[in-house]
Amino acid sequence: MAVVIAALLPVFLLIVLGFILKRSLMRLETQWHGLERLTYYVLFPVLLVQTLVKADLTKVPVAGVGGALLLSALAMSLLCLALRPLLARFAVDGPAFTSIFQGATRWQTYVALAVSGNLFGDVGLALASVAMVAIIPLVNVFSVAVLAHYASPEKRSVGSIAMTVVRNPLIWACVIGLVLNVTHIPLPKLWHEVADALGRSSLAIGLLVTGAGLHLEGMFRPSLAASVAVFLKLVLMPVIGVALALQFGLTGSNLAIVTACSAVPASSSAYVLARQMGGDAPLLAQIITLQTILAAITMPVAIALAAWF
Repeated sequence: MAVVIAALLPVFLLIVLGFILKRSLMRLETQWHGLERLTYYVLFPVLLVQTLVKADLTKVPVAGVGGALLLSALAMSLLCLALRPLLARFAVDGPAFTSIFQGATRWQTYVALAVSGNLFGDVGLALASVAMVAIIPLVNVFSVAVLAHYASPEKRSVGSIAMTVVRNPLIWACVIGLVLNVTHIPLPKLWHEVADALGRSSLAIGLLVTGAGLHLEGMFRPSLAASVAVFLKLVLMPVIGVALALQFGLTGSNLAIVTACSAVPASSSAYVLARQMGGDAPLLAQIITLQTILAAITMPVAIALAAWF
């Protein structure tokens, strides 16, 4: 419990700080728009490339951990799409649906890495890196496609959606990182120093931007859409992840890492993507904050229950 709380507390505090800064020191919307673009096009892509370059994929059960997490993300994505007609009956519009989708399928990379490292050291970090390789490309492709289809005021063609996906910098970052990892192309020391510095700042700035978009009046009366996203991500996703991990024969630390990665809250980068592509960003900020608070309770419970198997 203490390890998970220690990993989640800084995240929540940065969101709170962003909320305070938006209403005190940095009140201009243009200031936050610039930070959003910086995070989306530079900081987070560099972080993804560097993390994948450093990941040691030779010492972990790639097929089991990666397969379980990949299939769980796919299953949740398909479930969200299946729920779309039902949600529409409850006045959940297209942009709001995209926030539910991202809130249910995206995952907070640094929370997963911090918890995995604290629980199992270098082996935990390697396993979490496998999770990144398995999940990030899939959920980014699906998120961009869903945003392009449901958040746009006009219907977009398949070709238009495909081009939006192709232009997504996060997807390209995953591709580049994987290619560099597999080919073992040596990178100069200067690259690592610059990339590490940019990567360290990406999460903090992303969380500040998330906090700037918060509407606390909705925090105490969560909407149906926010409640659905919280349930899908913090309750149902770990159940799906554990069930699939058991089918792959995973036990011990491998099972625990799959559980932890399945149970983390949604990523702050989802908020940036929503802002860039017309999603319901305030709703997503509410979802992320609620998940971050509640994950301090649900993550330890999920990990403890998985340990019984």
